[in-house]
Amino acid sequence: MKLYYSPGACSLSPHIALMEAGLAFEPVLASTKSHKLQDGTDYYTINPLGYVPVLELDDGTRLREGPAIVQYIADQAPTKNLAPANGTLQRYRLQEWLTFIGTEVHKGFSPLFNPAIPEEVKVIFKDKLKSRYQWLNAQLEGRDFLMGEHFSVADGYLFTVTNWTKPMNIDLSPYPHVQAWHARVGARPAVQAAMKAEGLIK
Repeated sequence: MKLYYSPGACSLSPHIALMEAGLAFEPVLASTKSHKLQDGTDYYTINPLGYVPVLELDDGTRLREGPAIVQYIADQAPTKNLAPANGTLQRYRLQEWLTFIGTEVHKGFSPLFNPAIPEEVKVIFKDKLKSRYQWLNAQLEGRDFLMGEHFSVADGYLFTVTNWTKPMNIDLSPYPHVQAWHARVGARPAVQAAMKAEGLIK
């Protein structure tokens, strides 16, 4: 398999999932600025939408969209318990979390990366994100992870986008359960390995 990624982007989420699953894969750096691979290949020929992640399977099939990719990865390593079994209510709970993270948190950050958006508009998006983290803080009270006692691919996704609070100057100190959860996830060996591989930590 190949994972097309950009350091620190949302592709860190499937990178973490692959490390947690212990699956063999080739990481392929895809610049989100030049939209070219290191060998000069036009990334739009890999993903016409131009963004990461893309997971290319051994038969050449390509899968887009992080929440779909991480569930595929989890299902390739069922003994790792990265996702509940398909068809169970708990699997739908996982999908509920992945959808919330994608639409309410990830997309909330997107405008903050756009230099053309005025600062006063960014304040509105930051306030919305803060309300979402306030809700997450309540959900994480008494829980080690989003689904309860066990790490899941949803934790990897939320960890990835929560890393963006630092460059965007969003203070997490009002959300101690989120802070404790973020530290817990960040200390996992697979998470450390993925971040080191992307040059995010030494």
